[in-house]
Amino acid sequence: MKLRVAVAPLLALLALSGTASADTLLIQRVQEEGKAALPVRGQSMDQVKARYGEPAQRLDSRGGQKKAWPQINRWVYPAFTVYFEKSRVIDVVANKAGAGEIGPKPPIL
Repeated sequence: MKLRVAVAPLLALLALSGTASADTLLIQRVQEEGKAALPVRGQSMDQVKARYGEPAQRLDSRGGQKKAWPQINRWVYPAFTVYFEKSRVIDVVANKAGAGEIGPKPPIL
């Protein structure tokens, strides 16, 4: 009797895990592709432009109203978005590949 009680939650958990694996997570795709194709922290805007070309879109900069708030620039490429503090890369975020992929929300314009 005790065995049935312990097995029931395990079976329910296994049933739920099968439905969750149908979606592709953005982080899984990025890990599979490897990070070699992305800009790295500390690169300059000129280095990013030389390696990846002109961005598809340059979003308006944010911040810079006060000395304590650095100016953040964002360049959007087809596969990723690069965030710069002044002229240096501080972060790179992979973009969604399609509607079925779960990932970050679109950038705030």
